[in-house]
Amino acid sequence: MKQEQKMQVWLVWLIVVVVTMVTPEPLGMYPNGTIEASRAVSAGAGVVIAVERPRQLFPWLPNYRWREVALKAYQRWRKRYRRARYRFWVAYRLAKMVQKGTLTLAWVMDRLTKSQMRRSLGALPLLYRVLEELKLEPIINQYCPGRSEVSHGTGALVMTLNRLHAPRAVRRVSDWLGQTVLVHILGVEAGKFNKDRLARSLDAITPHCQEIWQAVVSRAIERYGIDLSVIYYDLTAFIMHGEYQESDLVKFGFAHNTPSDKKKVKAGLDVAGDGHVPLDYQVLAGDTADKSTVEENMKRLAALLKKHGQPWHEVLVVGDRAMLDDRLALLYDDKGLRYLAGLAAQKKVHRQLVQFTTEAEFRRYPLTSKRGRYGHWAKPVAVFFAAAGREVFHQGLVILSGPMRFAHYRSRAKQFRALWSTLREIQTKADAVQVHYRTPAQVQARAETQCRNSKVGRFVTVEAKQEGQRIVLKWHVKVNQLRETMAQDGRYLIVTNDRNLSPARMFELYRAKDGVQKDFRICKSQLKVSPLYLHKDNRIQSMLLLNMLALLAYTILERQARQSGLALTTRRIMEQLDSLNIIETHCVDGSYFYRLTPISQKQAELIEALHYIFPAEPKPLPLPAGPSSEPDMTPTPANQLLLEITL
Repeated sequence: MKQEQKMQVWLVWLIVVVVTMVTPEPLGMYPNGTIEASRAVSAGAGVVIAVERPRQLFPWLPNYRWREVALKAYQRWRKRYRRARYRFWVAYRLAKMVQKGTLTLAWVMDRLTKSQMRRSLGALPLLYRVLEELKLEPIINQYCPGRSEVSHGTGALVMTLNRLHAPRAVRRVSDWLGQTVLVHILGVEAGKFNKDRLARSLDAITPHCQEIWQAVVSRAIERYGIDLSVIYYDLTAFIMHGEYQESDLVKFGFAHNTPSDKKKVKAGLDVAGDGHVPLDYQVLAGDTADKSTVEENMKRLAALLKKHGQPWHEVLVVGDRAMLDDRLALLYDDKGLRYLAGLAAQKKVHRQLVQFTTEAEFRRYPLTSKRGRYGHWAKPVAVFFAAAGREVFHQGLVILSGPMRFAHYRSRAKQFRALWSTLREIQTKADAVQVHYRTPAQVQARAETQCRNSKVGRFVTVEAKQEGQRIVLKWHVKVNQLRETMAQDGRYLIVTNDRNLSPARMFELYRAKDGVQKDFRICKSQLKVSPLYLHKDNRIQSMLLLNMLALLAYTILERQARQSGLALTTRRIMEQLDSLNIIETHCVDGSYFYRLTPISQKQAELIEALHYIFPAEPKPLPLPAGPSSEPDMTPTPANQLLLEITL
């Protein structure tokens, strides 16, 4: 009996399914807002069709309003239905997996996670801390106020951090920003920092470049107690790309280690001997001569030192040999400023000091304990200057550098090998009787041309002769001339008007001027100032300001690290922390959390050491806002992480 009842139930359900499938539309709606109720099946089923007269669905509303109400009601119903269906499906799957014993935590996290993003952390919190202590953002906002959502100070801060962390073109800064934790620290969407907005910030900064720089540098000097007793001054050139037909800055000019056929912009930079921290800079036209900038630099230094109470006569300015001549030496005396600089031996009296010092005299005045190609020697001399009817003697040193002499030797040997190879190629072409190599005169002319194009060609004589059926090219080295030149290798002259400086101290200070060259290398390599692709003078000035601000933060971080006993450069610190990332996870219920990628033991030790490089207790970084409208002051894992890493 039970079996018959089950068959009857299944038969009833089969009839219901068939009837449902063949029914035209159980519920239809006319376009004018009326509804029809119909019950119909196929004629073969023997069912009578009853059709009610159309009536108004919402008689109290105009015809055009019911559509909006019905659509919203339908959307609400569909959202609830889909949510209920999803929850039922999840519950069903969980129950099945629990029953089978295959439920894993990874599967649960995958179902509960809406999205994940990896954001770069690296050394950004550390660099942000330095710029925050320098008050870069409020200082720029003070000189360049604005009403936009992203202030000019914030835009300049982002571009400066970009130069330090991962230099990009202005149009790509927003892409970089969106991949870092700065979007949370600043609380502004990355898309707000588009090319046009950043360009407007550059334009706004231009009239106040010097004021902004002086305010930030003053803050750095006061905050970190930078010693101003020794200042190094030098110039460098940045290669430019473009036509620049009406530019006042981009010009052709001479600069060491830069192509002469490229337009360039020069920059003069004063750095402190204490940590090589930049103190002042000036943007110059590409055709500016180095010596023409010395007097203006004195005026700028005088204003800087007066502002910070540094006595003028206690400051020593160190420059290279392109920064000194007779007039400038007397000018230093007139200003009461001490100087130490190399001197290009262009006058006969100066050349004699360098050339007529014998090797035996040098050996009597060693500067270091090393000997041979690693040693240094210096003979004290009196250097004569005369200008505008005035004469004066300053203290000088003729220095013999073993490393410099050996470097000249290796370079000259390489040039000789290249010349010998070229001359042998000429002999080979003459043996093959090629065109333009068929007579001794032609072969000798080719050889002499190669000698003129070589830096060591003046030490070589060439001669081509006909010997039977063969043209023979012979060359000889002018041994005596080469020996005299090699005897002068490694010699140079340095001068000072400070009688209290010992020869060893003069040599030590002059060698340390490589610190400003290091700053230039940082600008051109890590900060990637050159090449510049900006095509307006005002934006060139603004971008150079931001790069100098980045250099300021770079050198301060390195100075503080070394003073704390951490023998690492800023570049090395950034490389070791570069792999640090934060995984940002958003869940299906709207909540989110952050976690740090695994930290190596070396990184953990470095982070611990960095806690002590700043003299004051650190301030916490701005915390990212929570999902609610009110700011949540409760520390989240991400905030706690930033506090732990940002010293």
